[in-house]
Amino acid sequence: MRLYERLSTLHMMQGTVYKSTGSWYTVKSADGEFYKCRIKGKFRIKGIKSTNPVTVGDEVVFELERNGDETLGIISKIKERKNYIIRRSVNLSKQVHIIAANVDQAFLLVTLNNPTTYTAFIDRFLVTAEAYDIPAILLFNKMDTYDENELVEVKYLMDLYAAIGYEVIDISAKKGEGVDQVKAKMIGKTSMFSGNSGVGKSTLVNALEPGLSLKTSDISEQHLQGQHTTTFAEMYDLSFDARIIDTPGIKGFGIVMMEKDELGDYFPEFFQLKSACKFNNCLHLEEPKCAVKDALDNNELAWSRYRSYVQMLEEDIGDTYRNDAQKER
Repeated sequence: MRLYERLSTLHMMQGTVYKSTGSWYTVKSADGEFYKCRIKGKFRIKGIKSTNPVTVGDEVVFELERNGDETLGIISKIKERKNYIIRRSVNLSKQVHIIAANVDQAFLLVTLNNPTTYTAFIDRFLVTAEAYDIPAILLFNKMDTYDENELVEVKYLMDLYAAIGYEVIDISAKKGEGVDQVKAKMIGKTSMFSGNSGVGKSTLVNALEPGLSLKTSDISEQHLQGQHTTTFAEMYDLSFDARIIDTPGIKGFGIVMMEKDELGDYFPEFFQLKSACKFNNCLHLEEPKCAVKDALDNNELAWSRYRSYVQMLEEDIGDTYRNDAQKER
């Protein structure tokens, strides 16, 4: 009885959400203890119609209560987010799913084949990261598996994105090549790893911190697509002063909650030319004296980036997106 009374009168605690399984959350308190928590009532996040009001990375306020022999936490408040990254909800097209919050950087793993990471997918990810103010780093994985011609193609893609201003790193997670370079970028930060299923996210995480032993899966030879091994996002503390958020494999990455006239601002190379366009609301389509179209004609911009941009414009931003792989074929 005394224990119950003590728990009932505890002051509010603060912590960080490390795992979300839909209705229950694992929260790490400021003193390093983990608590199983649920939310109090319904949370309404201003301007966001989300399937999950609380997500991994959220800083929350909670209090403890006694439930039989178990001590549970009740989350009563979500602190203001520095940023967050979202995708379209799978089942509810008018809602979004928040993948993670308060992310210092996002790593996108890219593979040339087995499976193929299409430029349309890369560009959607980068646009979303730009829109929500999350620095993005591209990791070109499986470098040990490519032949001479494929390496030329990979180098072309790396140079393309590096020229825009994105950081690119070539790695072989399976062989441990480039892993130390990735680790150095992660120290003191919360990082998110993402990419299509099968690109080697779990293999890389296990190379960074072998003790985690995250599940890995082989590529399906029939479909050339990785089997999903992660159902929910989860954050982990690493031994070298870093935290990672491991996310589910994403088949298609939709752009949501974005107006058409602001889309070009999230393509850095387009934004740099915007002031030179004749019209300040130029969509870079058929408008006269468009600096972006002129740069394309002069081969100063990548046509693959422009195709991604037009594709996003043609589909109403915020609608459910089809699989990028299907659209590219």
